[in-house]
Amino acid sequence: MKFEKKIIPALTIGFFTMLTYSCSKEWLKPQPLSFYEPDIALSDAKGMYSALTACERNMRHEFFGDAPPILTEMIQSDIAVEGTTDKAGPQMDMDIALMPDADLNNNDRTKVGWYWYEGYKGIKYANLIISRIDVAVFKDEQEKNAVLGAAYFQRAYRYFKLVHQFGDVPFIDKEINEPKYDFYSSNRWSILEKLKKDLEFAYQWVPERVDRGRTSKAACGVLLMKVNMALLDFDSAITVGKEIVAMHPLMKNRFTSNKSKPNTNLMFDLHSVEAKLDGANSEGLMYVVSFPGVDGSDRIRTMRNAVPFWNNGGIKTPDGKTGTSIVLAENEQDNSLDLNKNYGRGIGRLRPTWYSTNEIWRKGKEDNDLRGIMNRDSWKTMEDLKYNEPTLKKDGNQWYGKSFVKPVGMSVEDSIRLWFSWPHYKIFVPDPLQTQWEGGETPWYIYRSAEVFLLLAESYYWKNDLGQAAIAMNEVRERAGASKLTAADINIGEILDERARELYYEENRHIELVRIAYTYAKSKKSCEIFGGRTYNLEGISGSGGVNSNIKQEGVNFWYDRVVSKSNFYNKGVKHKWAEYKVSVHHMLWPIPAKAINTNIKGVINQNIGYPGAEKNQIPLLLEAEHNEVKAKT
Repeated sequence: MKFEKKIIPALTIGFFTMLTYSCSKEWLKPQPLSFYEPDIALSDAKGMYSALTACERNMRHEFFGDAPPILTEMIQSDIAVEGTTDKAGPQMDMDIALMPDADLNNNDRTKVGWYWYEGYKGIKYANLIISRIDVAVFKDEQEKNAVLGAAYFQRAYRYFKLVHQFGDVPFIDKEINEPKYDFYSSNRWSILEKLKKDLEFAYQWVPERVDRGRTSKAACGVLLMKVNMALLDFDSAITVGKEIVAMHPLMKNRFTSNKSKPNTNLMFDLHSVEAKLDGANSEGLMYVVSFPGVDGSDRIRTMRNAVPFWNNGGIKTPDGKTGTSIVLAENEQDNSLDLNKNYGRGIGRLRPTWYSTNEIWRKGKEDNDLRGIMNRDSWKTMEDLKYNEPTLKKDGNQWYGKSFVKPVGMSVEDSIRLWFSWPHYKIFVPDPLQTQWEGGETPWYIYRSAEVFLLLAESYYWKNDLGQAAIAMNEVRERAGASKLTAADINIGEILDERARELYYEENRHIELVRIAYTYAKSKKSCEIFGGRTYNLEGISGSGGVNSNIKQEGVNFWYDRVVSKSNFYNKGVKHKWAEYKVSVHHMLWPIPAKAINTNIKGVINQNIGYPGAEKNQIPLLLEAEHNEVKAKT
């Protein structure tokens, strides 16, 4: 089989790297070959796994670096908004920011386009393995199926995101070696049915024990659970979930070297760099990896993105003096004044909503929750920080070393970007190789057992088995120190609140809300948190056509949830550059105009509510689903 040369450069990094042992730094080191020929490189299991590295390493880019794509997933939900208030363009007014011909992959705007292009890049890498699996040589059928299962997972991982972010999208199931301009959108439900079959195969054959950063059986199981839930097959999701948590219990006791450090707790342990490197960590099911000082590594920069911009000069003492500095006063011995190394140097790009910082932490239920704002070790508020500007000490100012006091009359821009609380225990990642600590190298969780328990709880909720839902949720809550829930407490709001408590900066929050929106619409189940409201698949993004940009409750769950919980969207919050706005059709993102316009021999549908949707055609059914439907008929 001839391999198109122009494809090689984009894939080289995947073929030239190998993970050699668990948590090994060799994972990130390029391993140049003296001779390179794709047909040879993909001729056995070693070559295939090396190629899969391109998929696994690209998963890391969603979470790492400045303005990573995961922020867009959080901002397009109920838990956070864009906090950059010093320029026009960031994703605040979605009616402007989310247009098909806008710059959709830009650090200063949005990363919606990143998910489209990187999604299909990962699919391309996975299809290389899938298409060539029968011509490679393996020691036995088990080895072959394990490789194929891992490739199926990687393809399904991208498609699960795409069908919840963009709806009906082109489905590509094979290697493409020449320019192709005749793609057509496929029905999202038929794509999910295909993913289900692929993931059932992967869950059967991918090994349980793998090197850190590789695709595991448990990871295949988590994604299979989500696909089953999206297809309303909750019994199958429960079966898989029970198997996963039986093999991978929660970490309920302190287990890292941090346990002897003051002002830390079990949640610090679980989310520390040490925990993500610890082979005894039974809760971590899949990771992306990065290690200090290794070529090809990256900094996660969580503190830069998610900590307030305390050093922009806007934090003043009550007597009007500049209050903060990265550099400490000469001979300063009080380590609590080192804001840079104690909290990280943030720029407030990810601004949490009142819902996520305060509303979900309730008196009487989360008082002792190690994850919450009432635990002063885990969560930090601006009042925990102290004025440290060296000039204050030099001048003998009374406020030097004292806790911050919110300035009277702080501007809207500064209150958005400079003054909010945050989950320090999860966001803080030491950055010792840098002068300004923004978040260093670390592995990061993709899936944990805690999420599996919450998926189990949600599956039971859809089955109206609220007692079992409470039991599953209490596994997570009791570990964190929160009070137990009863069946009477369970509704979709409680489940989403618990996900917000446990999975901040981990889950694709927008995707999860969209998945639930489709489930309500397909199942016709009444939504108790909105007065028994029901939803429909028809018109789930609005009616389309003229005046399709609507802001009306009752069309889809995603919109209703966001506007009911965010204290920014559609609440009249504005600053000098923008007003926070979101519309019903923003549940699904715009297909980038370039993808549609260059597809000159086919039709990629645009989502309802965006320009170009009037040209849509009925999406294709994948052959497998078509045959099933035909057989039933």
